[in-house]
Amino acid sequence: MKLEPGNYAVIFTSTRTDVDTDYLETFEHLMSLAKEIDGFLGIESARKGLGITVSYWRDKESIELWRRNADHVIAKNRGRQDWYKSYTSIISKIEHCSGFEK
Repeated sequence: MKLEPGNYAVIFTSTRTDVDTDYLETFEHLMSLAKEIDGFLGIESARKGLGITVSYWRDKESIELWRRNADHVIAKNRGRQDWYKSYTSIISKIEHCSGFEK
C-alpha cells in the first residue's frame, strides 16, 4: 500500500461484546464493498482486547462515500446494538509516511 502526504487514515478502536453472530461475515462483506470505492487504499487491523482498525483513503470525499454506503450504515447500527461495548472513530490527515519491510 502506497500512502502519501495528504491521504487520510480512519482509525477505529473498539471493545467488543460477547456477540459474534454475523460479525466476521459482515466485516468481510464490508471490506469487499470498501475495495470497490475509488479512493480506498487499504486496511490494517488487530485485536487483543482492544480492537484497532485503520483504513486508508485518498481523500475526504472517498471517506464520505464510504460513510454513506447503505450496508456500512446498517453495520454501524448493528455494531451499536450487538457487537460493541464502545468504539471511537477518528479521521486523520497523513502528513508523513515511512516504513521498512524485509
